[in-house]
Amino acid sequence: MEREEIDRMVDLAVNGDQNAMESLLVEVQDRVFNISLRMLGSVSDAEDASQDILLRVMTGLPGFRKESSYFTWVYRIAVNYLINYKKSMFAQHPLDFEFYGRDIETGSLDFHEELYEEPDRELLAEELKLSCTNVMLQCLDPQSRCIFILGTMFKLDSRMAGEILDMSPENYRKKLSRIRKKVGDFLSQYCGLTETGMCSCRKRVGYAISQHRINPERLEFGNLKRLDSGILETVKQEMETMDAASLIFSNMPEYRISDKAKEFIEKMIGSESMKIIAANTK
Repeated sequence: MEREEIDRMVDLAVNGDQNAMESLLVEVQDRVFNISLRMLGSVSDAEDASQDILLRVMTGLPGFRKESSYFTWVYRIAVNYLINYKKSMFAQHPLDFEFYGRDIETGSLDFHEELYEEPDRELLAEELKLSCTNVMLQCLDPQSRCIFILGTMFKLDSRMAGEILDMSPENYRKKLSRIRKKVGDFLSQYCGLTETGMCSCRKRVGYAISQHRINPERLEFGNLKRLDSGILETVKQEMETMDAASLIFSNMPEYRISDKAKEFIEKMIGSESMKIIAANTK
């Protein structure tokens, strides 16, 4: 929807129009889920965080003054929530690049390779790649992770990203450049997708299963519904620079919000909270 249409829907929603509220939440639900997934690293944590963020969007809508775009406002709510999120698995067990590098160096390659047929191996290797990419992001501190995600994966321009993070576009660009180099140096040394790194998703499948990094019986990423690439182009812009880190992360798929979170939204639309919003804004 265009900004004028969004603003009109906001007015309707805060005056009790449930269809307008649903349209506004549907417009951002996949964005919220994907930034939650990248920030927190696991699908289950992203589902929980997405529900909380969308609830905050819904209950906070009467306070939206339209000084920025609706999407910028939602991103700001999501970012502020996710940067301070303490309940995720990786918040409880933080990572850094030194630890992750040692794990890659000491982890066995070709571990029980004979146990897997080729089609299964390729599927599991793709699952490991997507899992590893999200885990690797957890080696960054929350603000750096957010800067990298917004710039490299969501491809927001520096003006919008700076507005979301409450920093100048110039400061944002400088920080993003430093973080890209840090991630790029790590990938160049360790990730086989750069063609210089030592690790191979395909050969590391057995080790990942043995360490419970992936579960062949329950694929987290393989079971998510992917967004259509044509839809993605409407929310992405061309990269300012192309380096190894940018290429790897910008090519990661985006996903539709999970059925669990969608059911939550549907329940919230007709809930008492929605009635309270309408009653307090009339």
